[in-house]
Formats: sequence, C-alpha cells, structure tokens
Amino acid sequence: MPERELTVVSADGSRIHAELHGPEGAPAVVLAHGWVCSTAFWAPVLRALSADHRVILYDQRGHGRSPAPGPGGYSAHALADDLVAVLEATLPPGRRAVLAGHSMGAMTLMAAADRPMLRERAAAAVLCSTGASRLMERSRVVPLRSPRARARAHRLLLGSRAPLGPVTPLAKRLVRYVAMGPGTDPATVEVAARILHACPRVVRAGWGRVLADLELDARVGQLAVPTAVIVGAADRLTPPEHAHALAAALPHCTGLTELPGLGHMTPLEDPEAVTGVIRGLVEEYGTARETDLTTSQEAHLTSREAHLTSQESDFTSQESLSQESRPTTATEAGHTAVAAKEQTA
Repeated sequence: MPERELTVVSADGSRIHAELHGPEGAPAVVLAHGWVCSTAFWAPVLRALSADHRVILYDQRGHGRSPAPGPGGYSAHALADDLVAVLEATLPPGRRAVLAGHSMGAMTLMAAADRPMLRERAAAAVLCSTGASRLMERSRVVPLRSPRARARAHRLLLGSRAPLGPVTPLAKRLVRYVAMGPGTDPATVEVAARILHACPRVVRAGWGRVLADLELDARVGQLAVPTAVIVGAADRLTPPEHAHALAAALPHCTGLTELPGLGHMTPLEDPEAVTGVIRGLVEEYGTARETDLTTSQEAHLTSREAHLTSQESDFTSQESLSQESRPTTATEAGHTAVAAKEQTA
C-alpha cells in the first residue's frame, strides 16, 4: 500500500493520480509508465526500491486511476505538463529525484527536457524501452518488407479502437509476441496482459495516434542530466536501434544496457536489471547537492563541446593537408599553363 495518495492537477485541469511509497527522507525516484499501462506495471521495481527509496509513481492521463482527457488532451506537451505537475506536487523544494520512464513514460521525460522544472528536479534519468521518433517505420510487430506498408500497418494498429476483450490464452500469446521476449515466463505474460487489457480502448487509440506521429529528436539533446538507456534485444515495438540512437544523441549518456532475449516490457521481464541501473544512478547522482549536480553537468557538457571542437579542428587540419598534398589534375594543370602564357604575353 502507498504511504500517501494524492490527485495532482495538471496545467489544463486534468487530474492525475499519484502515489508515494517508502521513507520520506530517502533518495527519491519517480517512475513514469508507458502506453496502455498503469502504476501496477512498476510493481516489481517498486518492491525492490521502496524499502530504502522514496518512490513516486503516477498514472498517465487516461490510464489507471487518472481520468481520460478531452479530445484535445492527447499530446507529448500534455505528458510533459503532467510530469512537471507531479514533480512540483510530490518533491519538497530543492529536492531532486532520479526519473525513470518506460516506453511512453520515457518519451514523457524527453518531451519535458526543456522545462525548467525538470532541470531543477531531475538528478538523473533512465530511458527504458523507448524511442524519440520514426516509431512506426522501425517497429517490427507487423513483418512487412516495405517500410511504407509497415509504417501504415503499425499506424492503423496503434490507432485502433477495437476492444481487446478478456485475457484468453490467445490474448496472452499475442501479448508475448508483440511486447515480450520469447522466453518470458507465463506468470509475467499474464500480469502484462491484464494490465494492457485494463486500458480503455478510447485512451489506447488516443495515445496510439500521438505515438504514431511522435517527433522528439530535438528534445533528446536538451536532456542534459546523466541518463542511462535500457532496451530488450528482442524488443519489437521499439527495437534496439532506437536505444543506440538515443545513447549517441544524449549530452550525458551514462551507458546503454541491452538485455538479451527480452522484449519491450523490460521492467516486468527483468526488474532486477532495471532496478540495478536506477540504484546505480541514485548512488552516483541522487544524493548530491543541487550545486554539485549542476557543476558536474556543466563540466561534462564543456568537456563534450571541447571534444567536438577538437574533432572539427582535426578534420579541418586534415582537409587542409589533403588539399596541399593532392596531385594536380590535368584540368588544373591546363588552367595554370594558360594563365602563365597570358602573363608572359
């Protein structure tokens, strides 16, 4: 049971269900779940962390105990607003937390990367089983050869309002195929299926359409806090190429963890691995003072900029040497001869 439950009011008036677990003075961790999930998704990670961490969870709008928004309430901007509201309502002034997001929850962190509240309250971040753009093109759920046809099929799938019905053996096989690794145990598949089937179909379709057009590449470069990336090697929804792109684009990536044989639901499939990454970030950054974190982040960015400048300088130098040492072509020799002849004349 949570130590405290509260309703957070977001910028547009949407009401967000939030929970606080664990000792009040312990290092804080905020967990943001993904598409068609709820706070229940984080149960294994919560059990592992709540004894010695202040764990904050919330239901994304329309999921779990958070009411569905109106027609205009589905957007990455709204997700960022909700996260900011939760941070403001649950963290005492000056307190920082490690933020961990799975799938759409990680996209929420990216969408909020330019918000002052995130910069003030985030000590570090975990982007788990996620991507920033081109989700429909890169997904491997529908095995079509044509990228255009594959993207169109995935778009239709995500935006569908078709009822999922009860959790039958067939439904569990579909959940395993779409969202989990082939070796995931039946009990975990059952848990995942029940969570996914509990999401209202209107909400599922509303957020599915947002994900189909998601474009957060510009925000990734603004997520300046130390950030870890996690992906399942068998993830069909957000394949590992997304994780590699994120790791390369983040200003301060602390590491990329690729989990063999796992699918999209990594915090359910291997909670120990995900918890280990979160704990590592808490130990490294979660207990530092705000000034220490800011100085560390600025130093890292300065070092990165200096490295890039050095690379540019080396490239320019090599290009100059290449120009000087390059053999003269027949055309250039001809032009030189003509110019010399004209000067002599």
